[in-house]
Amino acid sequence: MDIILNYFPDLTDLQHQQFAKLESLYQDWNLKINVVSRKDIDELYLRHVLHSLGIAKIQPFLPGSYILDVGTGGGFPGIPLAILFPKTRFHLVDSIGKKIKVVDEVVSGLELKNVKTTNDRVENITGKYDFIVSRAVAQMDTFVRWTQGKIAKKNQHELKNGILYLKGGDLDAELQNFPEATVYPLKKYFEEDFFDTKSVVHLPLKK
Repeated sequence: MDIILNYFPDLTDLQHQQFAKLESLYQDWNLKINVVSRKDIDELYLRHVLHSLGIAKIQPFLPGSYILDVGTGGGFPGIPLAILFPKTRFHLVDSIGKKIKVVDEVVSGLELKNVKTTNDRVENITGKYDFIVSRAVAQMDTFVRWTQGKIAKKNQHELKNGILYLKGGDLDAELQNFPEATVYPLKKYFEEDFFDTKSVVHLPLKK
């Protein structure tokens, strides 16, 4: 928990309580339905929570904006972002029912009012979103195909509406067909070694 406060020192009391509660909620539910590896549970705040919040360092979300989290798994990056931006609406989607069950229970345990969940493939989701976020669920070309037509055209943030994708490793080959993409290395924002090869990729909506 201290690692979150180090990088996000201005949390409200409620946000502090919600972030602190994540560990016990995930440990409890992970015993019943395994959604996070044992090693990652032991380093939940570094590998999942802070990693998810890397998106917030690139683009803070405005009140009233609408964010789609594709392949949310156990609720990442959507749940940490929903805690950090309580006036932003989040739609967390995963095709695996047991993962959405865990997400629903964590959302309920945290009493988050700004999160909606759906157990379905993203291709079947309708609606328009300011940003689509995810953690490396597919290659960028596949992800773009899955999410086509789901990004709102009216911009209200500093960055143009589009995809904010948490990715690791060398991205040159994967992004060669996306010259408009911008890569933001997370080591510029977080000092832990875990982030040395982690980035957020912003891919704006094509006009």
